[in-house]
Amino acid sequence: MKIIDLSVPLKSGIASDPEQSKPQIEYSDHNFGAKQMESVFTGLWAKNLKNEEGWASENIKLTSHSGTHMDAPYHFNSVQDDGNPMLTIDEIPLENFIGNGVKFDFRRFDDGHVITSSEIKEELGRINHDLKPGDIVVINTSAGERYGKDNYLEFGVGMGREATLYLTERGVKVVGTDAWSWDVPFNYMAKNFSETNDPSIIWEGHYAGTVTPYYQMEKMGNLDLLPDDGFKIICQPINIYKASAGWVRPIAILE
Repeated sequence: MKIIDLSVPLKSGIASDPEQSKPQIEYSDHNFGAKQMESVFTGLWAKNLKNEEGWASENIKLTSHSGTHMDAPYHFNSVQDDGNPMLTIDEIPLENFIGNGVKFDFRRFDDGHVITSSEIKEELGRINHDLKPGDIVVINTSAGERYGKDNYLEFGVGMGREATLYLTERGVKVVGTDAWSWDVPFNYMAKNFSETNDPSIIWEGHYAGTVTPYYQMEKMGNLDLLPDDGFKIICQPINIYKASAGWVRPIAILE
C-alpha cells in the first residue's frame, strides 16, 4: 500500500491567497515555552526542565478557506434552486469523503480555460473510465506546481457550469483541484466579464452547486503523482460549526 498526501502545507509569507486572506503563523519556540511553564508552575525554573526547554506552540490566524480545504454547499449559496437549505461543513455525511479516485489531467489546456462537458468526455475516453456514483474526481492543472510562487492565483483552468453539472448528474459528490479555485482564476473571469458583461460567467462552477449540491476541495497538492484511476481517496474535513468550509488533509491510497 502506498499513501500520497494530497494537501499543501499551511505556510505564511507565500503566495497562497489574496493578501487580506493569507495565513499568519506566529511561532513560539521551546525557550519561550519554558518561560510560560515557569509562570504556570510556582517555584519551577527553566534549568530544571528537559534540556531547559518547555513546550513549542503556534498561534495561527486563518480563514476556513486557508490551505487545502473542503467547501461546503453553503459556501455557494444559502439555498438550493428547489428552496432547500444548503449544508454547512458540519452537516455533511462523512461517508461522502471516502471513495474511488479519478484524476483528470488538464495541464494541456491554457491557463484561464473554462473546461466543458465535452472535454470531460474526451478525458474519460483517454483514461478509459466510466464515472460511477461516489467517485471522487480531482483536477490536475498547471497551478499545482505553482503553489507558493508569484502569481499562483492566476494559474490553472476552471471548471465551468456544464462541466460541473456533468459530474454531479452522474453521482459525483466530491471533487477537488490543485488550483486556488474550482472556477477559472479571477483575473480571467474579470477579463471575460468586462468583455461580455455576462453575469452567468461569474463563479459558474460554484453556482452549479445550487442545482445539485456537491463538495469541493481547493489548493490540493501532489496530484501529478496520481495515476488516472485505481486509487482511493479519504478526505474528511474538519468539523467547524455552521461554517462554509473546513480544512482537510486528503490522502490517496494506492494498492
